Amino acid sequence: MRKVGVFGAIAIGVGGMVGGGIFAVLGEAVSLAHSATPYAFLVAGVVALLTSYSYAKLSVAYQSRGGTVTFIDQAFGHNLLSGSANLMLWLSYLVTISLYAVAFASYGSTFFTDKTELIRHSLISVAIILPAIINLVSASFVSKSETVIVVIKVVLLVVIIISGASYVDSSRLTLPANFDPLSTVVAGMIIFVAYEGFELIANAAEEIEDPEKNLPRAFYGSVIFVILLYILIAIISVGTVPEQELLAAKDYALAIAAKPALGQVGFTIVAVAALLATFSAINATIYGNARLGCIVAIKDELPKLLTRERREIPFMGIIITVILSLILANTIDLNAIAIIGSASFLLIFFMVNLSAFKLRKEIGANTFILFSSSLLTFLALATLMYHTYSSNFKAIVVFLLFVLFSIVFEIFYGRMIRGKFCYRD
Repeated sequence: MRKVGVFGAIAIGVGGMVGGGIFAVLGEAVSLAHSATPYAFLVAGVVALLTSYSYAKLSVAYQSRGGTVTFIDQAFGHNLLSGSANLMLWLSYLVTISLYAVAFASYGSTFFTDKTELIRHSLISVAIILPAIINLVSASFVSKSETVIVVIKVVLLVVIIISGASYVDSSRLTLPANFDPLSTVVAGMIIFVAYEGFELIANAAEEIEDPEKNLPRAFYGSVIFVILLYILIAIISVGTVPEQELLAAKDYALAIAAKPALGQVGFTIVAVAALLATFSAINATIYGNARLGCIVAIKDELPKLLTRERREIPFMGIIITVILSLILANTIDLNAIAIIGSASFLLIFFMVNLSAFKLRKEIGANTFILFSSSLLTFLALATLMYHTYSSNFKAIVVFLLFVLFSIVFEIFYGRMIRGKFCYRD
């Protein structure tokens, strides 16, 4: 029975995007784009909006809880390419969990006088382990709590925008004479992970009322709303706080942005809200990734171990997700995680755009828009890779290892475990 209306569907998309991402990457955006930070969020948003067209068309044609996994399989069949892409998607969500956990630790450490590495790593680990326990004990609590938390996050951001509007110094938003548009594009691609999340609407397609009308409205409405929200947040942050202060507190920049209008109380409120937002984002991502792993494992693209359930809870998927996320979050810094996460989702979205282009006749989509979205996501990924090669080589290596592991695993698992390399639908 379909029970989710258009506003409920939009809430899914907004909740997926306005998770821990904006709390985590705002400081990164400022450090890279400076006064052009609002433009960086706009650039990333345009890529997300074009990709949402592919998702909207594919979601209407292939309504399934599999979402992205289903679309890639429909376009390319059940083979090496789709198997590797599906594994890459699962790994990408591990990166987002790590991103949120590091952001949780950054905001959490503001409540401690001594910001030691022990405290930081302890907070990172708590941010992942506690949500995992909640998932293992009560999965229903995850879905029920998310709606309330999404409302709190959005209301808080709107309050920051409204309260800080009169404090904006337009001179801080003026582009310098040596403005480099390409660096702004690169910044947009690094923070692209903040827009990851709208694709969750596709996973709920079977529950959305009047999907032919409401699915496109949900995708476009949620992405456009978040683009405007992020741009306004960027304007308030850059326009009210000296850049050096934002950079000094890069990992918790959004809390600093609340101080001009709301003072220390505002800083504390945002820090607490950031803890709530990142914690809930980890909670929901563990919930979703464990079930994604189960779906992919049922398709024989991951070990059957991930399908093991207790009380209809994929407990092995949760445990494996948590172990790998703990390793990533405690060994890679925030900038590297943001790059890896953005690159991973740009690659996945490139695959989805290609899928839509390949199926354009079946889904009734515009060829030019699909060609543009495919080309743009590819160029965005290439730009990110090229311009971060010298600045953060470790992040590029980890991302490439993710891609290589996905391909090698699928080859090995396909030939040695399943006993076949290519297989039919």
